[in-house]
Amino acid sequence: MKSAGIEIREAHFPGRAPIDAYGNGGFRFAEMSHRGSLMCLPSGIYGWNAAEPADLTDTAFEALFAEADDIEVCLIGSGLDLVPIRKALRERFSSAFIQADSMSTGAAVRTYNVLLAENRAVAAALLAV
Repeated sequence: MKSAGIEIREAHFPGRAPIDAYGNGGFRFAEMSHRGSLMCLPSGIYGWNAAEPADLTDTAFEALFAEADDIEVCLIGSGLDLVPIRKALRERFSSAFIQADSMSTGAAVRTYNVLLAENRAVAAALLAV
């Protein structure tokens, strides 16, 4: 989308990076900040339209499932509280051979950073808090 000489692009960081901070409705990573939720995939870090636990549906994870061959573990940061993964979505992760774990966003960020440092095949879907 182009407007008055300013090009607006979909939020995307083309690489893997640890999350440096979270809170106030967003995240900091790779010397940048992002307002809103994030999807951290092997191909990069993307802005994600999910905003609350009710948004954690099959459709919300399509980009992740497109990269399923490169993902062993998916950490789902469900906000301030733990929200269990719905049965149908858990089954979809299982059929893609991805171990999915839901936890608070803070716990998911910390665990993602550890697994990333270990060079594990990890992805994260993080709701902003």
